[in-house]
This record gives sequence, structure tokens and C-alpha cells, in this order.
Amino acid sequence: MNRTGLFIALALWLVIGVVFGLYPELDLKLASLFFDPEARTFPLKLNGWAGFARDAAMWVAWAFALPSLVALVVKLIRPDRPLMVSGRAMIFLLATLTLSAGILTNLAFKTYWGRPRPVVVTEFAGDLQFVPWWDPRGNCARNCSFFSGEGATAFWTLAPAALVPPAWRPLAYAGAVVFGAVTSGLRMAFGGHFFTDVAIAGLVTFVVIWFAYALIYRWPRTRLSDEAVDAALTRLAWPAYRLRLRLFGGKTGPAASL
Repeated sequence: MNRTGLFIALALWLVIGVVFGLYPELDLKLASLFFDPEARTFPLKLNGWAGFARDAAMWVAWAFALPSLVALVVKLIRPDRPLMVSGRAMIFLLATLTLSAGILTNLAFKTYWGRPRPVVVTEFAGDLQFVPWWDPRGNCARNCSFFSGEGATAFWTLAPAALVPPAWRPLAYAGAVVFGAVTSGLRMAFGGHFFTDVAIAGLVTFVVIWFAYALIYRWPRTRLSDEAVDAALTRLAWPAYRLRLRLFGGKTGPAASL
């Protein structure tokens, strides 16, 4: 998560955006590699093992977030107890996953960017008109193609990779990139997304992770500590905890020392 990585990601974003903006037919050519014109379908989407691999990829990604999610829920229920995981890691993982694979993807772009998926455009036996990545005026009504939520979720594994010991970090980054690329390739093979959908999903996710890591771990003015996160959550959850004890019995006691 250094500046070189950020510059490379922004450069790739610029190159992909410009090239596929000027020559949008490249998206169609790449998608056609997975399309069977005789069967008029994307054959891999009918393959049970490929479907299982797609689901398993999402299970793997969410498995990395599950310990942080459980720790947050337990802390909100029992603020008198310390966090079960690193506070900074919990905030970093949950915030980046929510922002990249949730808010930006599903609540922002996929809701208002009407790009149809490959499987429904006329070039692949569908009935909607293809539009390039930069054009939000497509005829898709909901759950549209740009950009890929599953691609963003798969590439989000770069976030837990950023937290492994430095000696193992390059290998973890490489594994996360391969995992994201293979998962994104499956989405293309199923006719669910164009190349620009998954590529930009990965780049957006990386940029979100880069800035979140800098805010939480690197920049002195915004850097957090595990103790500060724990204390903040204790203050947040303590009133409800005391009320719950008064309603259902038990000693309330003073607020935990922060």
C-alpha cells in the first residue's frame, strides 16, 4: 500500500478508461471469447462446477470479514469486554468492504448506471443495446453491469492481504490479485460483466483500500490506535448496555474506564 502501487492503479485506470472509451468494441470482442454463437448462450454459466466456484469465491471473501463482523457485534452487545480482534483491523476491513463492494457498487453505480450486461445485449442474443463503460444511459432498469459487485468483493481481499506480516505481504498481494482476476474472469465467462466492469471494480476497490489504509495506519493526523477504537465503541454501546441490564436485571455499575 505505497505510493507506487497507487500510481500504478491510477495509470491503469486511465489507460483502460481511455482505450475502452475510444474503442468500446473491445469489450464486445473480449466477451465474445466466452459466447457460443450456435447455442446462442454463454456455455459456462450452465456449468455446475463453475457456478459453485463463483459462490465459493464470495464465501472466501466474506470469511475474511467474518471475524471482524462477529467482534463488532459482540462488542456492541457487551461493551464491558475488550474487542476480540484488533480495533484498527476491524474498522479497516469492514469499512473498505462496505464502501467498495456495497455503497459504491450497489447503491451508487449499479443503481444509476444503466449499462446492460453482456448476456442481454443484442450482440449476444439479447434485446438491449450495448453501451460503452462511460455511458450511463443504457436500458438496464436494475442490477446493471457497471461496475461488478462480485469483482469488487473478490479484489477486496487486498485489504486483509495488507495486514499480514511484511515478509509475507507481497505473496498475499499476489494471491489476492489472482483471486480477484479469476473470479472476475468467471463473471465475464458467465456473460455477467464486460472486461471494463471487472477491471474498474478492481481498481476502484484498490484505491478505496489504499486511502483507508493511509487514514487508519499511516498518516499521523488521522492514524488510529486499537485502544482508541475499543474506547469509542465502548462509549457508543454503553448506554444501551446499561438500559438492557436495568430492564432485565443485573448490576449496571459505572461506565467502563475509557
